[in-house]
Amino acid sequence: MEIKNAAFVKSSTQESDCPEASLPEYAFIGRSNVGKSSLINMLTGRKKLAKTSSTPGKTQLINHFMINDSWYLVDLPGYGWARVSKKSKADWKKMIENYLKNRRNLVNVFVLIDLRHEPQKIDQEFIQWLGEEGIPFSIIFTKADKLGKTQIQSNQAAYKKSLERSWEELPQMFISSSEQKLGREEILEFIHSINQSIQQ
Repeated sequence: MEIKNAAFVKSSTQESDCPEASLPEYAFIGRSNVGKSSLINMLTGRKKLAKTSSTPGKTQLINHFMINDSWYLVDLPGYGWARVSKKSKADWKKMIENYLKNRRNLVNVFVLIDLRHEPQKIDQEFIQWLGEEGIPFSIIFTKADKLGKTQIQSNQAAYKKSLERSWEELPQMFISSSEQKLGREEILEFIHSINQSIQQ
């Protein structure tokens, strides 16, 4: 799929304030500093579409972007925030959960995981929650350029093994690097195939 146009639409503080639920919607979420904004910019081919920052917790709202006038890309606040108050964490958690559970045009959630680290409890708990709520999701492993090929395969295998303990069928998984544009074609093709199946 070619990204012909990508434009910021709206930032919302809650699900009810989001744009009209008339188009397929794909949400991106992950732990703080997982490289979410960089990945979104890489996928869309726009260097500054999503604001990047070295400070965890930069995204604090539900950000909608219109892609090719036919689907929404949604940048969600991260989880596992650093340096924010308990109240902020609770507010963000409630906002995210309400959005994920109630947004009727949400087609898929891309959960971003830093491939450099061992399986993290917070990622596993979030993935488990998505499964319990029946919310479709895929996994995008980020920062693959920081690892060698053998390490990439080993770390991905460790994640698969940890997921197989509680999942009979594993979700779709992608290996990505915003620096090298790795995974871009596969992720966009995955979105395109879902959009086509919806239209049929």
